[in-house]
Amino acid sequence: MIHYNDPALKHIEDEINIVFDDYKSEDYTQCECLLRTRKYILNEQALAHQAELLPDIIDFNDALVAALRQMYDRAHEVYAQVSAISQDANLEAKCFLSYDYPPLHPYQADDRQDLWGALNDSGWNPLYENGVSFIFELPRDKDESFDTFIGMDCPPPNWNEGLDRELTKDLHLIQQFHDLFDHTNFALTDFIFVREFNIEININFEEPIK
Repeated sequence: MIHYNDPALKHIEDEINIVFDDYKSEDYTQCECLLRTRKYILNEQALAHQAELLPDIIDFNDALVAALRQMYDRAHEVYAQVSAISQDANLEAKCFLSYDYPPLHPYQADDRQDLWGALNDSGWNPLYENGVSFIFELPRDKDESFDTFIGMDCPPPNWNEGLDRELTKDLHLIQQFHDLFDHTNFALTDFIFVREFNIEININFEEPIK
């Protein structure tokens, strides 16, 4: 269905791994074009086989909703505890795809974890710097419902731009799915096999606690 071992694609991915490995400590944002080219090649194939990928699209969207719900609830719980100590607390919550290459991905090879590292690096993938979503911040976003946060409060509640509209019309894909698909350098088949996520919660205080 998708030619993951296509020679041209393999050449691009080898170049990504070489540059990423050699220049981890330097500014290599100019090499982002390699990821954009790779994304275009893979998405051209994936979008021609959306029906076959539909179960994984649905499962990923469900897993992403669950991870963001966990982040949202945990952020409120932590903030309630911290704000009881200090009203100067500011909390930032972020959600990232698993740091490990998806074990469910149909293509497994020795270099996949290295490639996954490049895809997850904000130098290569700048719009992924804060993870799968805009930062959720408290108290700034304390009145924002979870449905608003994931973009399910607008008609129709389905962020399926770029996909087959008829095929995906009932999926209720969330805004964060759209952001990954449309705005980052991940190809569709990079992230739809992810089922694990990492949540980060950071707390800052405007004034030191006495």
